Amino acid sequence: MESNSEPIALPDDVRAVNVGLAAFGEAVRAQGAEAVDVEWSIPAGGDRELVDALGRLYGPRSAPIDQANEEVLRRIDESAPLLVGVGAAADDVPEMGERTILHPGPPLPWEELCDPLRRSVHAAVIAEGWAETPQEAGKLVASGEVELDAANHHDTVLPMATTLGPSARVLLVESPQGDRRAFAPINQGPGDQQWLGVDRPEAVERLVFLRDVAGPVLDAAIRAGDPLDVFSIAAQALQMGDDAHMRSQAATNLTIRFLLPRLLRLEEPGAAEVGTFLSQNHLFFLTMGMAAAKATMLWAGEVEGSSVVTGMARNGTTFGVRLPGVDEWFTAPAPPVEDALFHGDYGPEDAAPDIGDSAILELVGLGGAAAAASPAVAAFVGGTMADAVAATEEIARISLGKSSRFKLPYLGFRGSPLGVDVRRVVELEITPSINTGILHASEGTGQIGAGVAHAPVECFRRALLALDAASA
Repeated sequence: MESNSEPIALPDDVRAVNVGLAAFGEAVRAQGAEAVDVEWSIPAGGDRELVDALGRLYGPRSAPIDQANEEVLRRIDESAPLLVGVGAAADDVPEMGERTILHPGPPLPWEELCDPLRRSVHAAVIAEGWAETPQEAGKLVASGEVELDAANHHDTVLPMATTLGPSARVLLVESPQGDRRAFAPINQGPGDQQWLGVDRPEAVERLVFLRDVAGPVLDAAIRAGDPLDVFSIAAQALQMGDDAHMRSQAATNLTIRFLLPRLLRLEEPGAAEVGTFLSQNHLFFLTMGMAAAKATMLWAGEVEGSSVVTGMARNGTTFGVRLPGVDEWFTAPAPPVEDALFHGDYGPEDAAPDIGDSAILELVGLGGAAAAASPAVAAFVGGTMADAVAATEEIARISLGKSSRFKLPYLGFRGSPLGVDVRRVVELEITPSINTGILHASEGTGQIGAGVAHAPVECFRRALLALDAASA
């Protein structure tokens, strides 16, 4: 039986849209035709519960979430925190107990603290005068005579393995726009220091120096004139090669330039010693930036119903995130620090998991979000500026906006990403990258390298399901 159908004519000009595996697009192009690759993966790894939640949060429940997100982004972008002074934790930090030691990250009992954080607690307890040796300090905490609490519950942020007692000096940073104040310790500098998980006598001596000498001198210098606009310093530093997290040399130099004339006019004893300390501490700006980010997020966190992450912290055991208007921590095990460069003969087997409250910087457009600003950071994310740009672009994919203040030269002075959206994180399974240092896991030898930690997606999944339940 004959067919009346016309023979099939294949097109001479083939142009393809390839969804999925890049190899299919490459095969088309190898034969001289055009192919455009569309990057796509199954949302949320195909998890039905998460996909259903995303459908609701992007769909029928999206309007109030988007409205709340707009306000959160406005607050993050418009907050202009000021360094106004230095105080004592017992006097200034909210609800600071007389026998309390604050630690970074989500709350954690003593028996679950990692080795660097335990050593840090030892040093803090000795500096308070409650014990004379690390062994005595450990027994005191284990007995319950010293209370441990998360610094974030007291509007305070602590870098790396820092712990804070009531007599410690804290930077006072205010966000006038939101009428919120946040606190952070004076950065201790490099070397054998408590914030790097060291409990030896020299680490305790530095804590005492900061409390008795540097704190009062810096307070007098700061109050001798107008407050310091912290984010203005960070914005300038991005143009000078900082990311304001892993690398803060430029921001520190700008801060010292601000403080130096005031220090020279002081008649306070110890001013020269403090000047020497500042000149040897290229990390001094770090905790100022953290406190400014915390003050910003305290204001942004007042907006309920938003899907923008306003808290991100780790304690070396767990990693936690928080959403606006929600007191709960959503946690997962602390990740390793990857893409790492180690000192000497140290390697991944020596490294403690990711630790510290400094990840809050990534949420305001600094750190990993600003990797594209820093050639120094590029060494940790692949070795070229293209790799640093790619790191920033990846965070942009899970963010809702751009900073009007933090500009990235290698991206045509585009603003750094702002507003990490828990929906996008779960949908794309891309989590924020955090530029950070690496501590030794067990020997108390301090910092052994630096690298990039990737937040675990599990805590964002838990936060998403909580947001879904709350929006019902």
